[in-house]
Order: sequence, then C-alpha cells, then structure tokens
Amino acid sequence: MLQRMSGVFIGAFFGTVFVVANAHDPLNPAIGIALRVLAVLTFAGLLTLALLAGRRGRPAPDDAEAPQADWFRGKFAFVVGAEAVLLIGGNLALRAASAPEQTAVAWIALIVGLHFVALMAVWKRRSIAVPGATLTALGATGLGMAATSAVAWVPFVSGVLSGVALLGGCAYAITHTYRSTARP
Repeated sequence: MLQRMSGVFIGAFFGTVFVVANAHDPLNPAIGIALRVLAVLTFAGLLTLALLAGRRGRPAPDDAEAPQADWFRGKFAFVVGAEAVLLIGGNLALRAASAPEQTAVAWIALIVGLHFVALMAVWKRRSIAVPGATLTALGATGLGMAATSAVAWVPFVSGVLSGVALLGGCAYAITHTYRSTARP
C-alpha cells in the first residue's frame, strides 16, 4: 500500500501545485484565492484519509487495485525519463518558437497526461486512465487556445482544471483504498 500511496501523494501534490500556480488573472482574485485554498485543503484531507487507511491495515486481498511488488523501476523509470526529456525539450522548443508563455503549462499538462496513459499500461491500472486522458485533453486544448485571443485562459484550462483532475483522481484512489481497508 505504501508504494501506491506514494504515487497518489505525488499526484495530489502536483495537482495542488497546478491549481496554486495557475489560479490567477484573468480569474477574479477572490475566485483565485478560493481555488488555491480549496486545493490545499483537499490535499490535506487526502493526506489525512490516506494516513487513516494506513492505520486500518492492508487492502482486502481481492482488491483489484492492490499494489504490485515494485511500481517504481524498469518501465516506470523509462516513462519518467521520457517525460522529463519531453517536458524540458518541448518547453525549450516552444520558447525558441516564440510561443506565448502560457503554452508552458499547456505543454506540461499534455506531457503529464501522456505519462499517466503510459503508466496505465505499465502498471495495468485503469484507475489512472481518466486523469491521464483528462490532462492530455486539457493540455492539447490549452496549446490550441494559445493561438487565439483566449490565450489568457490557458493557465486556467490547462493548469487549474488539470490540478482539479489530478486531485479528483487521487481522491478516487485514496477513497478506494480507505474503503478496502474496512474491517468486516
């Protein structure tokens, strides 16, 4: 359970970062603050629920989402390495092409989403397909928006909404794990 939860914590942390870093203009400042506070509170709540699940014990043996023996080696390392190269290389290429600065968050969302889709195949866990597909779509949408007059909204679409998708996916995973630790 610890390996799976560490992945969920990473996702929830970066979901929170997506929201906190991107909930700004053109949003109303009060809405931006509310979104940031809600993201941090959600992260704290997820952390609390995961710790409670850890205290309750191991997931039920028939849990379809029970962790594999080793999630963070082999193909995982390849996927994360490719993600890092694409994140850095893509952002450098966008800067060299004089793309609007808002494209950076769209590119990040696209690549992070694709990394989840790849990890779905590596880990054989369908539960990460929804956040993966959602981030991929939000990133692609933001890249498309960057060439329009809606460019100012790219951080909201590709950043805030991606953060919400990550936090939602993590909430699903932690809730599922918490329920699977219930004693009969």
